[in-house]
Amino acid sequence: MKIVITGAVALVALTLASCAGPTAAGGASPRASATTVTSCGMQLTVPEPPKRAVALEQGATEVMLALGLQSRMVGTSYLTDAVAPEWRDAYDGVPVLAEQYPTTEQLRETNPDFVYSMRASAFASEAAGSREELVDLGVPAYLSSNDCEDPALIPDEVGFDAILDEVTDIARVFGVPERARGLVADQRATLEQVTAAAPDTGEPSIVWLYSSVNGAPVVAGANGLADTMGRVAGGTNAFDDLDAQWGETSWDEIAQRDPDVIVVADLSRGLPGDSADDKIEQLRTDDVTKRLSAVRDDHLIAVPATELDPSVRSIDALETVSTALTEYSEER
Repeated sequence: MKIVITGAVALVALTLASCAGPTAAGGASPRASATTVTSCGMQLTVPEPPKRAVALEQGATEVMLALGLQSRMVGTSYLTDAVAPEWRDAYDGVPVLAEQYPTTEQLRETNPDFVYSMRASAFASEAAGSREELVDLGVPAYLSSNDCEDPALIPDEVGFDAILDEVTDIARVFGVPERARGLVADQRATLEQVTAAAPDTGEPSIVWLYSSVNGAPVVAGANGLADTMGRVAGGTNAFDDLDAQWGETSWDEIAQRDPDVIVVADLSRGLPGDSADDKIEQLRTDDVTKRLSAVRDDHLIAVPATELDPSVRSIDALETVSTALTEYSEER
């Protein structure tokens, strides 16, 4: 017989669990195996390595898969891009709770002992519910520092240190710190290689083209990871005066800035113009953009859109861009 846990039953179970043992916000003294981490200003105490974790979107899911934690996951959701090939088999074994964010009821039906997201929007009232509510029920809820609910807590620069610190936090929480050490060491080695190659690129100007909304291009501004990637790789952001992580501009404005390089996000959600091929085709055929230096010189770099958001995969986009910038400098 298949037993279905209703939202009401799960809520009672979670409430009883929070009364019976230590909570993430305080309460009874944690056992010796407890781990405490700070997430966006909230101190979370995890009494023991979680066994029923839920990742609320792709970035969090892939951090857990990269650490080999799929057997500890009872749910995932909101896949915005293709999962990296090396984690696809592991991902296929994790239950998908919702096409986008799960509701509070869908989340609680899994009876989670840890919830994780790299997006604050996952903890909205119309989504999984606030972190405070989950903590009150004895469920630690971890949120990335790159997207805290309180903007004042978000670092001035969205960079790789925060990503790698987060990987270390999650590994500690799950009692597998050695897995983080290897992953972090590999990514830091790539960062060192990219940094060493940066002086040879000639500081090309870059437009980071994410999508087009009602015909208006969305590009990276000065406040996000793409801007950081460009500087680390030896380039300059053509829109470093745009006070946003991503913001709308116009094709005429891009033409006026005439970038040396355009990085094109490859979105796999299936909407017209989302794929890198669609964007590149438009760049090469439009009367305005086909005259851009980056288009004439074929200095167009396609990267998965997921890699342009802070995640364990962002290092791959950095390496791709760095390699291309080095090759372009040799052409010049």
